[in-house]
Amino acid sequence: MPDSFSKIPIPVILGATGSGKTATAIALAELLDAEIVSADSRQIYKELDIGTAKPTAEERRAVKHHFIDELEVTEPYNAAQFATDAATRIEAIFSTGKNVVVAGGSTLYLQGLLQGFSKLPENSPEVREKLYADLAEHGATALYEKLKAADPEHAATLDPTKTQRLIRSLEILEVSSKTVSELKAAEILKPGFHFVPFGLALPRERLYEKINLRTDEMFKNGFLEEATRLFEKYAPVMRQGVKINALATVGYNELFSFLEGKLSLDEAKNLVKQHTRNYAKRQLTFFRNKFSADWINFAETDENALETAKQILMKLKKANPFC
Repeated sequence: MPDSFSKIPIPVILGATGSGKTATAIALAELLDAEIVSADSRQIYKELDIGTAKPTAEERRAVKHHFIDELEVTEPYNAAQFATDAATRIEAIFSTGKNVVVAGGSTLYLQGLLQGFSKLPENSPEVREKLYADLAEHGATALYEKLKAADPEHAATLDPTKTQRLIRSLEILEVSSKTVSELKAAEILKPGFHFVPFGLALPRERLYEKINLRTDEMFKNGFLEEATRLFEKYAPVMRQGVKINALATVGYNELFSFLEGKLSLDEAKNLVKQHTRNYAKRQLTFFRNKFSADWINFAETDENALETAKQILMKLKKANPFC
């Protein structure tokens, strides 16, 4: 990578789901003549549109987005792959003379890109098989409590219902006799770019209100129909034990339970809202603990994306003459 690229500041727009990241990132990208690198572990998948609040076709025509609609639903992908691929993509964008804005809310994607990765042990099929047997016998809650007792710091960043990361965390503990938190102290893949994180903050009551309203809008726009298409297409293979991580997502989880007859539609809708609010709370906790971001009160700009983008641009100009 040319040394000059490491000096170009890259604004990173982070925040909870529903906080206004997409609109702010687009407005900022237009001001900077930039392309957007999306750090979202679900928007990268095709077919997951309404349920992931993917930028619209019009928004993507206005500003080029990367890592949107790039993978099939069944393709595995992780934060380490994203960090490597995103670094390559950022260098390519800089080579065209454009700037870059990073935007997203996927905690591990952002952490890997901005802070690098620690060396974690390889997978152990034997240990993993044992842990999945424990999961089947005792349930996710019991395994989560086991992890929480050993590594409360890392456990606090996990969704107890997302068993893939839970199993991996316990696998690391058993294989290495060290916690994820301990191993993360020795990072080996360091980013070579100058990232400048900005967080969008809203009063919690307003954020939760926006999440509820956005969920209602998603259902009006065809979220149930989208989930039904996905369920009909992928449920047969999932019933055979095939794990599709992309579909283990808030919104699709609850609607799949409705389609299986386990929930009423109203129950599913309410759970989507509740689980999205819970996810937003975890995101904010993670971002505030892990990143030294410049937090901007989105309410002070009346939730106006352009005004917020201008505020971010002013902050960038003070520290960096390139803008």
